[in-house]
Amino acid sequence: MTCPIVQLASELISIPSISPNDNGCQNILIHKLKKIGFTIEQMNENSTNNFWAYRGIGKTLTFLGHTDVVPPGKTLQWNTNPFNPTIKNNRLYGRGSADMKGSIAAMIIAVERFVLKHSNYNGRISFIITSDEESKATHGTIKVVKKLISRNEKIDYCVIGEPTSDTVLGDTLKNGRRGSLTGKIKIFGTQGHVAYPNLADNPIHKSLLFLHELTCIKWDSGNKYFDKTNLEIVTITSGNKINNMIPGEITIIFNIRFNTETTVKSIKVKIFNLLNKFNLKNNIIWTLSGLPFLTKNSSLVNIVLNSIKKYSCKNPKVSTSGGTSDGRFIALMKPEIVELGLVNKTIHKVNEYTKISDLKLLTLIYENILKKILL
Repeated sequence: MTCPIVQLASELISIPSISPNDNGCQNILIHKLKKIGFTIEQMNENSTNNFWAYRGIGKTLTFLGHTDVVPPGKTLQWNTNPFNPTIKNNRLYGRGSADMKGSIAAMIIAVERFVLKHSNYNGRISFIITSDEESKATHGTIKVVKKLISRNEKIDYCVIGEPTSDTVLGDTLKNGRRGSLTGKIKIFGTQGHVAYPNLADNPIHKSLLFLHELTCIKWDSGNKYFDKTNLEIVTITSGNKINNMIPGEITIIFNIRFNTETTVKSIKVKIFNLLNKFNLKNNIIWTLSGLPFLTKNSSLVNIVLNSIKKYSCKNPKVSTSGGTSDGRFIALMKPEIVELGLVNKTIHKVNEYTKISDLKLLTLIYENILKKILL
């Protein structure tokens, strides 16, 4: 008999749901949830598919996930078709197997098993599923969260299926993430001929000391939960393609990953002061992708830790490392948040895979979390 977890994961993987196009993945999930008594609200926005599903009343445990995937890249480098799920040596290969269609399958089957065994549980189980996590994340979870907030919905606990494990299933869970702030600065000079520098004002030369000090700023020392805030310059360009012209302006793009010790306001003030220190004529545009969030030693963290120890890793690590996730949006509803999913070794790579044994273990862990919260 085919394992229902592998069967569902394979069915999802076979759909090329490249972000933000869902292409029917969510219809499969909706159909399964309806069969076990869930109410479904589809909240689609533009080309993004979202749904909010719930069953029961009272304290709410929400599973959060995304059906979209990144492009497969050069398919000729794959050993198998990225959208033809393939099982080999206890591994399920295919785009999204680890990030995060496998986790979604584990969530759905865990809930299905739990509801069939304990139909009169105490509380509410819900799902937020989006197809806009891997791309711009502007029409996905954030839209659902805003709608839920507008009608005073409450979520007490949220489990996110991001692939948090490093080498062994459950060796790492996330109880928070750093914030992300991007700055795009234009620094202006005066364009001119390189043979007549006295008639021009080179914005590249003017910016060198500023850039050095920018990269040397000590924002904070971090804390017991977060690494120190870090800035990385990702682009410096003048757009100049010839070798005998001093450019009239340059564009600098940097990203800052910041913790709870540093605020957006303090970051902006330091950078504005530095620009003024070097008397740089500039224009800056800020893009805030998300604020830092943190769930400290909570009941959910402890339940997840004990569930992992019961079925998988004996020494799980609690971390806030890595990039952003949709946790930054659900954090607006102030639930306890934990991210726990499959091993991230091959995510976004060619030949992405997850171990079938890990899919089964993750399903048991999710089911145990349900029991501990709702029974």
